[in-house]
Amino acid sequence: MLAFAVSVLVVGFAVLAWSADRLVAAASAVALHLGMTPVVVGVFVVGFGTSAPELLVSALAALDEAPELALGNALGSNIANVGLILGLTLLLSPVPRHGAEQRLTVLLLTLATLLTLGLIANGDLNRPEGLVLMAGLGVTLGLILHASRRGAPPLPEEPVTAEQGPLRSTVELIISLAVVLASARALVWAAVTLAEAAGVSELVIGLGVVAVGTSLPELATVLASARRREYGLLYGNLLGSNLFNLLAVLGIAAIIYPVTITPLVLYRDGLSMAAFTVPLLLLGLGRLAGVRPLGAALLLGYGAYQAGLLLSS
Repeated sequence: MLAFAVSVLVVGFAVLAWSADRLVAAASAVALHLGMTPVVVGVFVVGFGTSAPELLVSALAALDEAPELALGNALGSNIANVGLILGLTLLLSPVPRHGAEQRLTVLLLTLATLLTLGLIANGDLNRPEGLVLMAGLGVTLGLILHASRRGAPPLPEEPVTAEQGPLRSTVELIISLAVVLASARALVWAAVTLAEAAGVSELVIGLGVVAVGTSLPELATVLASARRREYGLLYGNLLGSNLFNLLAVLGIAAIIYPVTITPLVLYRDGLSMAAFTVPLLLLGLGRLAGVRPLGAALLLGYGAYQAGLLLSS
C-alpha cells in the first residue's frame, strides 16, 4: 500500500501540472470570449473551482463528525495558498506590480477574514454562524458579478487563435478542471495514507498534509498563470480560493457539524491565517511587487508555521 501511495504521488504531480496549464489557457480564452476580466474568471472559475477539494474534504470530515479536520483544512489551505503557493511562485517567477482591478475582491476577502475571526473568537462555530458565512458568500458573489458587468471588456493578454472558439474553450476548461481535481484528490489520498502510516495526529493532518494536498490545484494553476503572464488569473485564483475556503468550506462544515475552537487553534492558526492574508491583499492592490525576497520570506514563514504545528501537536 505504501509503495502504491508513493507511485500515486509521482504520477499525480505530473498529471496535475499538465492539466493546470491547460486550465489556465482555457480560462484566459473564456474570459476573452465572454468579455470578462481575467480576475473575475480567476475568482469564479479557477479560484472557486480549484477549491472544490477543500469543500469535499471538509464536508466529508464534518459528516464523519471530525470537525477539527474540516476546520484545519479550511484555515490551513488559506495559509498554504499564501505561504507555500504564492511564496514558491514568486521565488520561481517574480510577478511585476499589477493593476488593482481586483480591489473589490481584496476588500471582500478582508471582510471575510475579519468575519471568520470574529465568529470563531467565542470558541465555537455553530450552525447559525455557518449560515452567516454562507450568506456572506451569496453577497460576495453578487457584488463581484455586479462590478464585473460595469467593467470594460479586457484586452487579451495573449492572442487567442481561431481554433479557440467559445465552445471549444469552455469544453477544454471543464475537462481540464475535472482532471485537476481528480489528480489532486489522488494526491491527497496518497499523502494522508503516508501521514497516517507515520502516526501524525488528525489536526496536524488537516492543517498540514490535507491543507497542502487540497491546495495543489491552486499551486499548479498559479504557477501556470505566472509562466503565461496571466497575472489577473493568478490573483483572482488566490483571492477567490481564500474567499471560498472561509465562506463556503467553513460555512458548510459548520452547518453539517458545529465545531469547537480551542484557544490554540484560534491564536496559532486563526491569527496565522490572518497574518498570511496581509501580503496577498497588498499584492492584489498593487502596493507591492512580487519579488523573490518576498517569496523567500513567505516560504520561510510557512516553514516556521509547519514547524510550530509539529512542536505543538
